[in-house]
Amino acid sequence: VQLVESGGGLVQAGGSLRLSCAASGLRFDEYAIGWFRQAPGKEREGGSCMAISDGTTYYTDSVKGRFTISGDNAKNTVYRQMDNLRPEDTAVYYCGADHWGAGWGFLREYDYYGQGTQVTVSS
Repeated sequence: VQLVESGGGLVQAGGSLRLSCAASGLRFDEYAIGWFRQAPGKEREGGSCMAISDGTTYYTDSVKGRFTISGDNAKNTVYRQMDNLRPEDTAVYYCGADHWGAGWGFLREYDYYGQGTQVTVSS
């Protein structure tokens, strides 16, 4: 199984980025794909996830309203649109795959994670 994130970079506060998570080596529709981030000196935290089978989404309060998760099943890819970025959003962003959504709502560790992509928001 391989998860590859892309789309990170340097952006000014108030700007936008779209991250991509391309999955391979798994039955895509059997998984929920989630987005996480880890800022320096902090624990990894979950933000949003999507059940590939039916498109159901979940957002934590910390990202609700600014970040949007979406998917393209034909490309085995999940996206994270991030708008109105703030300096405190600076982190390494990861995607993860959770078989049959067993950890829905970030209640447990996911089965697979990608290597991450750096997002830096300047003030």
